[in-house]
Amino acid sequence: MNAPNNTQDAMAAFSPATGSALRPYHQEASVTIYHGDCRQIAPLLGRFDLLLTDPPYGIGKDGQKRTTGGNGGRKAHDFLGWDSERPEPWLLQMLLAQTDKQIIWGGNYFADCLPPTMKWLVWDKGQRINQSDGELAYTSESGALRICTMNRVELLLDGTSHPTQKPEKLMRWCIEQAGDVQTILDPFAGSGTTGRAAKDLGKTAVLIEREERFCEIAARRLSQGVLALDGQNSKL
Repeated sequence: MNAPNNTQDAMAAFSPATGSALRPYHQEASVTIYHGDCRQIAPLLGRFDLLLTDPPYGIGKDGQKRTTGGNGGRKAHDFLGWDSERPEPWLLQMLLAQTDKQIIWGGNYFADCLPPTMKWLVWDKGQRINQSDGELAYTSESGALRICTMNRVELLLDGTSHPTQKPEKLMRWCIEQAGDVQTILDPFAGSGTTGRAAKDLGKTAVLIEREERFCEIAARRLSQGVLALDGQNSKL
């Protein structure tokens, strides 16, 4: 298929003809998961308060050969090819137009496609080892840059199922940084951390993921009860 010339052409090229093909993979009161291509599904979903997502960066990090860390640490994953290229600029523009606020992890890889902004979010990973010291998220908000210092051990506590998974606590922090939002869209959902964070905070979220194995993992994570946020760390 030839690349679309603009956003309107792209939506026509990738969208299903009707909403009848829009069948949830998993649905509950606060979170819905769709298995498929967000270019086809997102145009049918209406508006959201917040786009919170961690798209492919186009740097080939969709897998790794060896497990690093134990007890749920980053595991070896097959290379599935989804990080071979970043989302098309027209897709990012469509998602921005569909949401009132945006937080996009890896925003430094999309700086040429996104409007200028003041308030970047930084995840300081709390360790100075042979991996990245931190990661950057673009936001559409005005205000000062904010830093969340959070050790990678949070991923061990969550149990990682995806090669680029973010900690649940980090994604809850992101939602809080967005202010008064109730509805959240994540079109690159991976193993469902955005949905898990939204559910714990009493928000509603729609997730889209193209790999069925990750839809299954996300559904399993969401089937757990709401996290107690009053100092307890166990799910109900």
